[in-house]
Amino acid sequence: MCFTINVNLIKEELERRYGATLIDPDKYRPSYYYHAFGLPAIPAICSVNPSRIQLLKWGLIPAWTKSIDEANIIRYKTFNARSESIATKPSFSSSFRSKRCIIPVKGFFEWQHVGNKKIPWYVYHAENEVLSIAGLYDDWIENNTGEVFSTFSIVTTEANDLMAHIHNSGKRMPVILDKPSESRWVDLSTSPTDALNLLYPSPSEILKAHTISPLINDRSSNRNTPELIQPYNYPSGNLLF
Repeated sequence: MCFTINVNLIKEELERRYGATLIDPDKYRPSYYYHAFGLPAIPAICSVNPSRIQLLKWGLIPAWTKSIDEANIIRYKTFNARSESIATKPSFSSSFRSKRCIIPVKGFFEWQHVGNKKIPWYVYHAENEVLSIAGLYDDWIENNTGEVFSTFSIVTTEANDLMAHIHNSGKRMPVILDKPSESRWVDLSTSPTDALNLLYPSPSEILKAHTISPLINDRSSNRNTPELIQPYNYPSGNLLF
């Protein structure tokens, strides 16, 4: 699972990295801490127009959704999309064929289960580069108001060796696209078979990770702070590696 990410990326960084223009920049708020259950608006590069970076809300609402009540149920179940089933699962299959996207992040967070404890880790690029996470998106129109909801889901795959140690309860990780794969993923001329072949675990060597403080678990604190991602040492008996 991947429910918590660091998107502390300013407009200029995003535009320079992807050669695209951020639309609605006044609505974007870089943050060290975004959690899926807050339904945040996150920058994305979408297949409909990869030259633009648009804001999508986390929690994909499929276009076939019938009502706002149904939408509010579905979106809490679609924060992640398993790569093994996106071509066939009704919530994701249409988006997989026609609405793929990239979610840029500086890093993401996972929790290691050790006995009855959960130890938070921060995972990021070994060279401190932006990570391009594979995503799916859709646009849903609310019948009564005509409001358009543009939403996304992060694609996950089986964990690499590093992430299998950290996310040891589920052994999953987000799909991290390398640079040659980014354009192929959002290019809809890429066949479904070829697109699926892009969704493999990234090499452990491109990532670094360290434990972070319990601040991330404190709902009463400001978690949009550099302190959130600073290394924090736990007693060695609390860690598996």
